[in-house]
Amino acid sequence: MSIRRLIAVSILPLAGLLSACTQAPVSPQGGAGVSSSTRAEANKRNALAFYDAFFNRHDLTAAQRYVAPGYIQHNPRVASGRDAFVNAFTQIFARYPQRRSTVHKAIADGDLVALHVHTVTGSDDRGMAIVDIFRFDGDGKIVEHWDVMQPVPESTASGNGMFD
Repeated sequence: MSIRRLIAVSILPLAGLLSACTQAPVSPQGGAGVSSSTRAEANKRNALAFYDAFFNRHDLTAAQRYVAPGYIQHNPRVASGRDAFVNAFTQIFARYPQRRSTVHKAIADGDLVALHVHTVTGSDDRGMAIVDIFRFDGDGKIVEHWDVMQPVPESTASGNGMFD
């Protein structure tokens, strides 16, 4: 399947995202009859629900539901482990209480989910363009994370936006 097709079929309506936010993670396990696409979709739903609960509503307890205790972190500014992750974002949310993230694209492939995100710290912030990559275990919990980030520029040479 082409990347354009993956992106086109991967964007979930915000209403669906919000309705899944208070639910426990969807377990993608189901025996031999569960396809990898079913597991990938469950992982994508978990990533989106986690992102909204944790990063938008600043619900730190979402980490207990969606992140494995032995979580491996590849962001150089955050230590590995679920508790270290929560501690880092406790400080960030205290400093930036208006911090919010909009997921523009979600792509799932097996145990990996990539999210293309626009994060701002307040209404006057152009924000950051972020790609988060999560690896999930068989129980639908995040076990590993990578990210790349760049500031959203005032203008671009191409005239295209970061999230078009």
